[in-house]
Amino acid sequence: MSLSAHKKAVWAWCLYDWANSAFILTVGAAFFPGFFKGFWSSGVDATISTARLGFGNAFAGLCVAILSPVLGALAGVGRAKKQFLVLFASLGVLMTFLLYFIPQGEWFTALLVFIAARIGFNLANLFYDAFLIDVADVNNRDIVSSWGYALGYLGCGLLFIVNLLMFKNPTLFGIADSTMAIRLIFLSAALWWLLFSIPLVLFVHEKKADALKPFHIIIREGLTKIGVTGAAIFRQKTVLLFLIAYWFYIDGVHTVVLMSTDFGLSLGIPMGTLMIALLCVQFIAFPSALAFGYLSRSIGPKKVILIAIGIYVVITGGGAWILRTGGHFIFFACLTGTAQGAIQALSRSLFSKMIPPDKESQYFGFYNMVGRFAVIIGPAIVALSNVIFHSLQLPSQLASRAGIAAISFLFIIGGGVLGTISTKNESFQ
Repeated sequence: MSLSAHKKAVWAWCLYDWANSAFILTVGAAFFPGFFKGFWSSGVDATISTARLGFGNAFAGLCVAILSPVLGALAGVGRAKKQFLVLFASLGVLMTFLLYFIPQGEWFTALLVFIAARIGFNLANLFYDAFLIDVADVNNRDIVSSWGYALGYLGCGLLFIVNLLMFKNPTLFGIADSTMAIRLIFLSAALWWLLFSIPLVLFVHEKKADALKPFHIIIREGLTKIGVTGAAIFRQKTVLLFLIAYWFYIDGVHTVVLMSTDFGLSLGIPMGTLMIALLCVQFIAFPSALAFGYLSRSIGPKKVILIAIGIYVVITGGGAWILRTGGHFIFFACLTGTAQGAIQALSRSLFSKMIPPDKESQYFGFYNMVGRFAVIIGPAIVALSNVIFHSLQLPSQLASRAGIAAISFLFIIGGGVLGTISTKNESFQ
């Protein structure tokens, strides 16, 4: 691969984060939770709508967790990372597009479509993450991974500014009202995802171009490799401990992303304030992801991840009880932005340094399986908290605060396990 072709591959890979991050911000974190509560679940008690959303997110995580190792193994055997990425990205784009058409009150249909979109998003990311090894050598993975997340925050932040203007001033765009604006916002996220995925399809390629094997052989060899890879991970103590730690702390990260808007609405914070807070996260996360990426070259990715985990403990453990006003929410959102990009980008690059050469798809299958199982515990905790408090006829705000505060234990456990990993290995300096 020539130098210019290599640069194209790097930037095309990073640009996919720019593309699909619009879904997780605009749809997953911002407008879907509020629209689900106020439009598709209109007239329903806040604790019930929160429980529905929490269980929906948990179910999506379970589906991805089950499929990730199988798909990772199949792609590794068949050399079909790009084909699988395109397939699941297309699913996510289509389901996001379909949100526009779901009428008011159809909460179950909306939740099913959202679950399918999340499955497409997360499974496409499995293969996207695995491409990191193809576009960056071991010495540059921390910074390339950080650039991917940074561009993701910047790109979806720019789209989110337009989306926020559409929501706040729909008539400026020739839109009848804010309800129609949100439906069109879902379309904009789908088109953004589709458009900026094209460079990856054109310029990012797997290092090896093995002859395509018959599908039944790919299935047989792929399923065999699941067992082989799982057994190998259990023999590699460092990899195993890292995955356990990652399982806990990334669960907290995903729960904060997916449930924070619902949390704010349950406390009575205006939707406009919540949108401003989410915008702050994006533009703080952009320089923070890069800064922590460069810092990892000095103190190592493990220490940077532990710093980020500490920030999240403060946000969830303290913020859940302190937060009272829109200003408080914006402050904690800014604090989240400092840690969010770093913890995701450096976890991915750190893991990539630990896995055997030419086995990236299989190992990233397990990595994503752990990460997606981690999207089950946190939302389920929030959902169960709301169900229990509703059944006891206790205040819904207290239920929301207790659910978010409980997430801090996931960060504490994850950080504790990560801290036990030996730093003697070069990758963990």
